[in-house]
Amino acid sequence: MMARIGTVAVALGALVLAGGASAQISVGGAPLKPQNAATGSIPPANQPAHPGLVPRAIVQAQPTAPGTPAPPWSGEDGASGHPLMTASAIREAAANFSTCVAAMWPDAARRNITRANFERFTAGLTPDLRIMDLMDSQPEFTKSIWDYLDILVNDNRIAKGREVLVNYKPQFDAVEKLYGVDRYIIASIWGVESNYSTQMGDRSVLQSTATLACIGRRQKYFRDEFLSALEIVNRGDLRPEQMRGSWAGAFGPTQFMPTAFKRYAVDADGDGRRDVVDDAADLIASTANNLKKDGWQSGQTWGFEVVLPKGFDFMLADRARAMTLAQWDHLGVRRAGGQPFPHPAEKAYLLAPAGAEGPGFLMLQNFRVIMKYNPAEAYAMAIGHFADRLRGGAPFIQPWPRQERVLSRAERLELQQLLAQRGFYRGTPDGQLGGMTREALRGFQASIGTPADGFASSDMLEKLRGR
Repeated sequence: MMARIGTVAVALGALVLAGGASAQISVGGAPLKPQNAATGSIPPANQPAHPGLVPRAIVQAQPTAPGTPAPPWSGEDGASGHPLMTASAIREAAANFSTCVAAMWPDAARRNITRANFERFTAGLTPDLRIMDLMDSQPEFTKSIWDYLDILVNDNRIAKGREVLVNYKPQFDAVEKLYGVDRYIIASIWGVESNYSTQMGDRSVLQSTATLACIGRRQKYFRDEFLSALEIVNRGDLRPEQMRGSWAGAFGPTQFMPTAFKRYAVDADGDGRRDVVDDAADLIASTANNLKKDGWQSGQTWGFEVVLPKGFDFMLADRARAMTLAQWDHLGVRRAGGQPFPHPAEKAYLLAPAGAEGPGFLMLQNFRVIMKYNPAEAYAMAIGHFADRLRGGAPFIQPWPRQERVLSRAERLELQQLLAQRGFYRGTPDGQLGGMTREALRGFQASIGTPADGFASSDMLEKLRGR
């Protein structure tokens, strides 16, 4: 399953932490779950959850006032350098857009979409070329993971989440019993993805996915998303006007892509429709079904904040190096706060998102499941920690290295280039700090006798510069 493309509904843009090489996330670029501006969906407290009760809203990296037209396409080549993202290729594909959409009718028919509905739902579709800029934007500025967590897991959002848990207690009770998925995790996803239905996106899912199915570098992938979106409206689960969301087609309070909707959406209240936008029962159950099918382990947590012993070998901080909690304990890794590990036989891997100067975390199976929902470690940490806070847990105990200055994109690119010059980095420098950069940085750190934590700090950049 491709990275779930929806919104992490804060004004922050893309995550760069998916590979764990740096505790930095990007701001102002193309998010993993990209969004634009809009209005809310699930009804207010204690009102019945039925379609069309409340409009939708979203906050983007640089929000615009309601009614303000979105900026037009820049007319420039995409930053990826892909041949289908050149300005000329985009213009040529846009000129052929209607033909491209019409040519998808045979595939739509094979999916049992009626001819009348195909014509109805594709009539008047035009390409949204602004998406090409969003698809290929290169984030320049970054936020640290601690700033990201501060924004997503805050007192106001926690208070709202607890209200939601009370107001929809019958739905959460039923879903927890049926699927065995922790209600606090579902509530935290709802809160992080859309700030409890107030930030969901305002682009037409049909228009966005049709645009991407016919123009740009991901046409095969988005062709399936567009046809799946047509299936949803053809079946009558949702109306086209309900399917408004991110530029990449994610919609609803917990941000389902059309293909994910097909796999996971359920009709929890038996009304014949799978409404993950305006029906709380269907929304909560569908999100739980997603997590359950991705391997959620009932009754288990997502991970533990841990204290690492002095002189710890950070080469062990690797997603591929899972060991039992008892083995980690034997190496001197202890839970922050001093409590014992409840199930010593459980396997976990160590994550040190801020390097040797920050807290460590032992991540269990359910953390991996959250990362299937959105494959960024910063996102999964926010969901897990938010869930713990909703159930009454405390903030993280150990301090983050807030004195660290995050690297700009130019500095991240330079860091990769310097690592390549020294023979540690074998990829193509792109300014995106992923797993390959982390491994290269670890090699360099080991060669100079510093903790090989893979953390891309300004100090490491200076050492690479030889200063």
